[in-house]
Amino acid sequence: MGKLITVVGNSGVGKTTLTNILCEAGSFVPILEVPEERPFTKRFQDDPKGFSLANQVDYLLFQAEQEIFVRENDIVGVQDGGLEQSFHLFTKRFHQKGHLNDKEFYLCERLYSTLRKLLPFPDLVIKLNAPCAVLAKRMATRQREIDIEKSKDLAELEALIEEWMKKGIPVPTIEINASEDDPCYENIIDDLVRDVKTRLKI
Repeated sequence: MGKLITVVGNSGVGKTTLTNILCEAGSFVPILEVPEERPFTKRFQDDPKGFSLANQVDYLLFQAEQEIFVRENDIVGVQDGGLEQSFHLFTKRFHQKGHLNDKEFYLCERLYSTLRKLLPFPDLVIKLNAPCAVLAKRMATRQREIDIEKSKDLAELEALIEEWMKKGIPVPTIEINASEDDPCYENIIDDLVRDVKTRLKI
């Protein structure tokens, strides 16, 4: 059975960058979201209330399918975001903003809970940390065709991350300070690969 690592953190913190660099350095398999390829993301961006439920259900199922792919193959997959992040950050944030009503949120909660009962937790979580002010500057300069998170949401997303983390993650967690201007993580990547391989016993 394959092993799964998830990289989590606030928007703009560098999850995708670290996922790709870690996979290249450690010969792991990148498991990416690619929002442009999801069928409801653009529609959600244009009409949040009309397509929030469809978008969140699609993401939760898609990330569960990614986990199944990793578990069914003899690989180490590094997932950008993942099932927990999708629910605890974005489903909850969209509920806070009124994009999901109470019944729609409860449906997403049931779906997430059922999927996690059927699938084992990731083997390792890598959590990236950076102040919201730093992330806002990064988001102002990045160019994305689809970008559903806005800089004004960063503080609320950070609060949701903290709420999630306080409940406890039942797997080992590596925390990384991602506030430094080191987009390639060149100063930490060798030590991180060794740490990951030691923890996963590979």
